[in-house]
Amino acid sequence: MSIDNKKNIAILGSTGSIGTQTLEVIRDNGQLFKAFMLTAHSNAYLLIEQAIAFMPKYAIICDETKYAQVKEALAHLPIKVLGGYEAIKETVTHPDIDVVLTAMVGFAGLEPTINAITAGKDIALANKETLVVAGEIITSLAKKHCVNILPVDSEHSAIFQCLAGEQDNKIEKIILTASGGPFRGRSAEFLANVTREHALKHPNWVMGAKITIDSASLMNKGLEVIEAKWLFDLEADQIDVIVHPQSVVHSLVQFEDGSIKAQLGLPDMKLPIQYALTYPNRIKTNFKRFNFIDYPNLTFEQPDMATFRNLKLAFDALEQGGNMPCIINAANEVAVAAFLKNETGFLAMSDIIETCMQQITYIQAPSLDDYLNTDKETRIFAQNLIQQMPLKAVRS
Repeated sequence: MSIDNKKNIAILGSTGSIGTQTLEVIRDNGQLFKAFMLTAHSNAYLLIEQAIAFMPKYAIICDETKYAQVKEALAHLPIKVLGGYEAIKETVTHPDIDVVLTAMVGFAGLEPTINAITAGKDIALANKETLVVAGEIITSLAKKHCVNILPVDSEHSAIFQCLAGEQDNKIEKIILTASGGPFRGRSAEFLANVTREHALKHPNWVMGAKITIDSASLMNKGLEVIEAKWLFDLEADQIDVIVHPQSVVHSLVQFEDGSIKAQLGLPDMKLPIQYALTYPNRIKTNFKRFNFIDYPNLTFEQPDMATFRNLKLAFDALEQGGNMPCIINAANEVAVAAFLKNETGFLAMSDIIETCMQQITYIQAPSLDDYLNTDKETRIFAQNLIQQMPLKAVRS
C-alpha cells in the first residue's frame, strides 16, 4: 500500500470498457485508490491519455510496435514505460501493488493472473476466461497464497454479495440472470442473416466488442456458468440460468431452506468494480438509484438453448471438465474474431465450437502446459475450419 494509505491498483486492460470504468471509480475516490499500473493491448493513444491523467508508476503496451510511441509521449513524466506481454507478467508482481484488476480480453489474462496470485496480490476478476480455462489451478493457488478472488462481473458480484454472512449456510443453487441480448426470442432463421452491426447493439450494457458478441450468442452466460462453478465451489446441477430482459436482478442464491436472496440495481458496471476494490466495505456513491416505480414489471423466462446453442455447449464442457472448457474458450475467441471481421456467420460460431470440442484432444487432468498447448492447438484448428467453410456458412 502507498505511503498515504491508498490502495495501489494494477489495471490489466485499462483501455477497455471495464478498465476505463475502473479508472472512473479511482478518479471519484482518489482518497482511497491510486492507479499504480496501466496496461493496454494496442490502444496507445488512450493509454497515453490515461497515463497523463492518472500518473501511474508503470504504463505497459503489449503491442511492442507501439512501444516507441508511448515511450516518447510520456518521456517527460516520471512513468516507467514498458512493452510486451512478458513485461505485464513480470511487473504485476511488484511489491507495492495491492489489488490487480484483470480486465484483459480472453486467454491472455491467465498467466499474469497466476503470477499476481503467486505474488500474494488480491485479484479483482473481470477476465472470466481465467477461471473458465484453468479454474482448478487458479482456485488452488489462491487458497495456497491466501489471496482473495473478488468477482467484477455483475452476475458473480451479485452472488458474492448475496453470500456475505452466509458462510455456514449451504447453497442449494445459484441463478445467473441473462438479459437475452439483442436477439432474445429470435429464430434460427433470423439469426442466420444477422450482421456484426446488429449483434453489437446490446439493449442494456455498454461493453467491448468481444463480450457484446458473446452476450448476443449467450456464450458469455455459458462462460459465466463455468466461472461460477470455481468461484463458489458448485456442481453443474447447482447452477441455473434465467433470462431477465430488464437486467435489474443481477443474480440470485437459493439456500437449502428454500429462501432466495437477490442483488438488484441499475445496470452499471462501476458498482461491482467499486465493491471489488473496497471489499469488505461499502462506500457512498452518487450512482443513479434504482426505483421500483420505474420498473413495474420485472420479467423472467427460460433461455432458448436449442437456438442459442453456445449456452448448452458450455454446460456440456463444464460437465465433461478437464481441458474441455479451455477448448470452447479458445474456439469461441477465434469464432468471434472471425464474425467481427465478417468471415463467418452468427450461427456458424456454434458449429466451429462444437467441432473443436469433438476433434481436439481431451485431457482429463490437465497441467498448465496442457492448457497452453490446448489453447494453441484449438486456435489453429478453429482458424483452419473457418478457412475451409463454404461461403454460404458465413450467413447460415
